[in-house]
Amino acid sequence: MKAVMIMFDSLNRRFLKPYGSQTTVTPNFSRLAEHSVRFDNCYAGSLPCMPARRELHTGRYNFLHRAWGPLEPFDDSMPELLRKHGVHSHLASDHYHYWEDGGATYHTRYGTWENFRGQEGDFWKGIVGGLEDRNPNLVQFKNFRERLYKQDTVNRSFLRNEEDHPQALTFKAGMEFIETNAVKDPWFLQLETFDPHEPFFSYQKYKDLYPSNYSGPRFDWPDYAPVKESPEEAAEARRSYFALLSMCDWYLGKVLDLFDRLDLWKDTMLIVNTDHGYMLGEHGFWAKNYMPQYNEIAHIPLFIWDPRYGKKNESRSGLVQTIDLTATILRYFGLDLPPDCQGKPLAALIGENKPVRETGLFGLHGAHVCCTDGRYVYMKAPAAEANRPLYNYTLMPAHGNCLFFPEEIKTMEKVKPFPFTKGMPLMRFDTLTPSGAFQYGDLLFDLSSDPEQNHPIRDNPSLEREMREKMLTLMRENDAPPEQFQRLGLPS
Repeated sequence: MKAVMIMFDSLNRRFLKPYGSQTTVTPNFSRLAEHSVRFDNCYAGSLPCMPARRELHTGRYNFLHRAWGPLEPFDDSMPELLRKHGVHSHLASDHYHYWEDGGATYHTRYGTWENFRGQEGDFWKGIVGGLEDRNPNLVQFKNFRERLYKQDTVNRSFLRNEEDHPQALTFKAGMEFIETNAVKDPWFLQLETFDPHEPFFSYQKYKDLYPSNYSGPRFDWPDYAPVKESPEEAAEARRSYFALLSMCDWYLGKVLDLFDRLDLWKDTMLIVNTDHGYMLGEHGFWAKNYMPQYNEIAHIPLFIWDPRYGKKNESRSGLVQTIDLTATILRYFGLDLPPDCQGKPLAALIGENKPVRETGLFGLHGAHVCCTDGRYVYMKAPAAEANRPLYNYTLMPAHGNCLFFPEEIKTMEKVKPFPFTKGMPLMRFDTLTPSGAFQYGDLLFDLSSDPEQNHPIRDNPSLEREMREKMLTLMRENDAPPEQFQRLGLPS
């Protein structure tokens, strides 16, 4: 048995033609939908990038216990479990967060892996003093993001040709693995590209798909901030995203061509997924993380071809989440699920259209805790502006691109294990910069009547209580620490 998972970063379902978009050029996503099951009610869980990937490895929510960080010594890793049970697991990726302090335990869980450098501000090529940006981005970054921007200027100077682009190299490597091992099994390939994550850097042939009269500074890297740009500038950012999305579509098509040529459809599972979406001006926001996790971010695309059932050109409305992919892959290869895995195998939903879950939990560490049943979305904000108490529980004190700071380390306390830490005690650290989610308040939406989430429900206390109880049940099942209930003003 064989399986390929193609993972994109920040892939927006609302801009894919199979999900109804008439805005973008994505013929290969349409072709994929014709040969797979399209999931219409798929939600992220732990956000953003590395928390989502920790979910893919472990099959359980992690955002209630810690922020972005490495895999923990007590985590059950799906690709490692495959490897230990004789299934070769391979990672081909240009997602540079894997090679930073806060992601450095992920790629080594695979049997083999290869990486490609140069995305975003990846500290890759060295030019002393940097380079002058001859076509500067409209947004002028400050602090650490300024350093990323300057490095990106250097990186782009080495990516003049499309074949040198990290996405192109990643897909080339992934397809090489498939070709090399097409007649062998069992194996699992995770072919993962950082695109269409910002900055939205692509090539002219993709930009030409979206004609524009815009003549201002380049705008392919919005800030993590409310929209303050002109309509013309905002349109240019969306155009840049669309161009990069079409580049992603092009390389997806090359893998579909390979499936056709090698007749992999008969014995190879294909999953196409993402970690989260990205806001391109909706609700007045760019990007992700600092605002409520609206559907533009949390409601994500998912396509699965399972050769055991042969279901294609079909859709499923049953609620599913990122953690369910872990369980689906493990069961596909005949492995038992680890006791701490919270995901549900999707075979029954794919093959017989039987729902696998009634509710789902999602959010960022220290921000809103959100719950959905597929129709309603409830977002519970912190009860006070201070947003405390709030802690990180970990044995791996690292952030995304650095280790914990001395002022954090000084708050460390040794605490008892959680049920899922396999008897290992933990370090507990104060979260020194909690989210500003308090300002947005509690939010409740009916997606059937308000799919764009423009009109929060304010006059239905019984519905709010019902959704709050569903959220509390999931939090308790996740062994949420007591202070998470306290900071939200909820009973533990």
